[in-house]
Amino acid sequence: DARILPIYEGTTAIQANDLVFRKTLRDGGAAVRALMSEIRSDMDRIKAGGNGVGTLATHVAAACDTAEGALDTLLARANSPRDAAASGADFLMMLGFLSGGWQLARAASAAARAEAAGEGDPAFMKAKKATAGAYMAYALPEVDKLAAKISKGPDALFEMDPDWL
Repeated sequence: DARILPIYEGTTAIQANDLVFRKTLRDGGAAVRALMSEIRSDMDRIKAGGNGVGTLATHVAAACDTAEGALDTLLARANSPRDAAASGADFLMMLGFLSGGWQLARAASAAARAEAAGEGDPAFMKAKKATAGAYMAYALPEVDKLAAKISKGPDALFEMDPDWL
């Protein structure tokens, strides 16, 4: 099992570089901004729905703002492939956590609507909302941590001699 880990690690770097260089820097962040616009639109709709899950949408919208700041930082460093690549895995993970929050907020909103209409299994609907709440409390804050790492930049990493590792 341990032999597969380097393959997974390499795959993460490949996907991160693809996201940063081919899908983000190449279009000046337009596709990522379009995604963030869709997330914000969905969160606005959830907040306006008054179905008791607006707080979840507020958390996702705030994480989206944080992620956009990290995107701006990444774009500002576009002239340094080293810096962009060094932030790639964090950028990939950050967007993953943000997307998870987005989809769970949507699922919780749908569950709340179904619950209010008397549709579906009440236990299942409760579980959907509780799962989304747990994600917002314990996983979504990773967006802030990863964005902070992106904003700081990789200089401290490159000050280390590879022989020390």
